[in-house]
Amino acid sequence: MNKPLLSVRVPVVALCVCLLGATACSLRGGADNAGAPGAPVAADTMATACDTVAARVPVPDIPAGAAALLDAYPDMVKSYADNRLTLADGTEIEYDDGREKDFVTMLDHSDPEDMFSMTYSRQSPPEYLADAGRSRCEQLFKAMYGASAAEVRSHLVPVSWFGQKVDFTAVNGAADSLRAVAAELAAYPELKPYLKSAGSFYWRKVRGAERQSAHSYGIAFDIAVDKSDYWLWKNPRAAETDRIAYHNRIPAQLVDVFERHGFIWGGAWYHYDTMHFEFRPEILRYAARQHCCLLYTSDAADE
Repeated sequence: MNKPLLSVRVPVVALCVCLLGATACSLRGGADNAGAPGAPVAADTMATACDTVAARVPVPDIPAGAAALLDAYPDMVKSYADNRLTLADGTEIEYDDGREKDFVTMLDHSDPEDMFSMTYSRQSPPEYLADAGRSRCEQLFKAMYGASAAEVRSHLVPVSWFGQKVDFTAVNGAADSLRAVAAELAAYPELKPYLKSAGSFYWRKVRGAERQSAHSYGIAFDIAVDKSDYWLWKNPRAAETDRIAYHNRIPAQLVDVFERHGFIWGGAWYHYDTMHFEFRPEILRYAARQHCCLLYTSDAADE
């Protein structure tokens, strides 16, 4: 077990504060400037996520990560009980394997609980090894999106992207979410130089690692390679646990749009990959729960 699990019982008063003052619920960053991710996650992103929490009050005493999965993937993840997730096809997945893992092992051999060992944030620069979303439980993702290139490919649909075509999975509404991103970004012509697609589906392992890339599942999308930064480009000999300097040239406004539609950004990671956007609504919902829960008073937390 990698971290204590937080109760997901959220008082209505706290949620009201969250919804009325979204900055209290935002994933706060550092300095706010156009070329860095210092701005909070968009206020309406957080309000929507917190509203989802509000809609489920009272919430059973289950791990906050499991609750986020149930919220984010209702067609796929049907229930949680006795440390097991049950999927729509009856598959059961152990939520927490109980193993103590170092940072690299947690990435390469993640259970569902490991995916929530960090809370997504747009702090700039990110804290050391803060990589919320880089852990992916392969058993879960292969069950949802496909266990082979052919199986994933069978779920791909074309998405029009500013004169290009992007193949993205239709599973969990991911392709529809990417279409919504494109529709919203069309209103910002100043962002057009950052919108050239660099590809989506590609069945492969993460460079230098044992785990599948998110691109394998058709849920990841790269843009603006010529304006992007990647930690291994800057530090080709670095190990996962080395200390590295942060770099980014992607505007915060563009990231806000993606996040509003369920995508996390690789530029929010300590191991930055600023071209990378990944459909991971459970990570954003978990972050919303954590930040809403921070509004507890000490008395409320003991109830």
